[in-house]
Amino acid sequence: MIVSVSRRTDIPAFYPDWFFRRLEEKYVYVRNPMNPRQVSELRLDRDSVDCFVFWTKNPGPMMDRLSALDEMGYPYYFQFTLTAYGTDLEPGVADKDEMIKIFRRLSRRIGPERVVWRYDPVLLGGDYTIQYHREWFEKMCRALCGYTESCVISFLDMYSRIKKNMEYQGILPLSQEDIRILASILGPIAARYGIRMSTCSEEMDLEEYGIRKGKCIDDRLIESITGHHLDVKKDDTQRASCGCVKSVDIGTYHTCAHFCRYCYANLSQRQVEENRRQHNPDSPLLIGSLRGDEKITPRGMKSVIKKT
Repeated sequence: MIVSVSRRTDIPAFYPDWFFRRLEEKYVYVRNPMNPRQVSELRLDRDSVDCFVFWTKNPGPMMDRLSALDEMGYPYYFQFTLTAYGTDLEPGVADKDEMIKIFRRLSRRIGPERVVWRYDPVLLGGDYTIQYHREWFEKMCRALCGYTESCVISFLDMYSRIKKNMEYQGILPLSQEDIRILASILGPIAARYGIRMSTCSEEMDLEEYGIRKGKCIDDRLIESITGHHLDVKKDDTQRASCGCVKSVDIGTYHTCAHFCRYCYANLSQRQVEENRRQHNPDSPLLIGSLRGDEKITPRGMKSVIKKT
């Protein structure tokens, strides 16, 4: 099975000790976000895990432990989000120059194919103008040229949960014209630096700007990394416009301390801080411990490697 680490939070940045403890014990418990009494038990032994996909804004806390991951034989790659926004929108994210250094270090360690750059989400409002994106995206392409092969973008969806935050920050809903103008600028810039560009969960066709529809959980990339063909289908639990293949996610919502104003995965800073106080690196759950009233169900972790 492909394991997502994680769409719901930043495990490499904030919970690496817990993650490696789970690898030692070879299992993890994950609460159902819609019904906390339902808990899935997932096996994390090498035979059950075909690939880890890490999502992060700062893999630094995990960097010195990648050798342990390699020694255990797990294939993996990183989705590394690096935007041009300031602390007004990303108050908990580390300094951009430092993150560029870490991006390069990670790329040198595991190879540019396995470090996917996410310039995500793209939004407009206040100081964040089309010209701002033009200048900063080119600066970042120049800094990351040769350290990644691909860049994923998505355009801000104004979910009801974040709408108030966005309006307070002066961020505006994007029109189709805005998206096309941004795509017509960003696509050619990426191409000049030899970076393939794709979208995440976007319905609009932007191929004319050199931007294809992408897959963040990407079977083609995993096949390239592992050297095996996969037998895996589109993830039907995601949006129709999402190209990702099936995976299981071991994260928990409302636990990410980057506190990005545009993030849909956190309810509030207070909730995140309360959850983080309950974190125990030795617990099989990311947050808290079993209460005793849960129904624990082993989840099938069948390999998706195609049999020859």
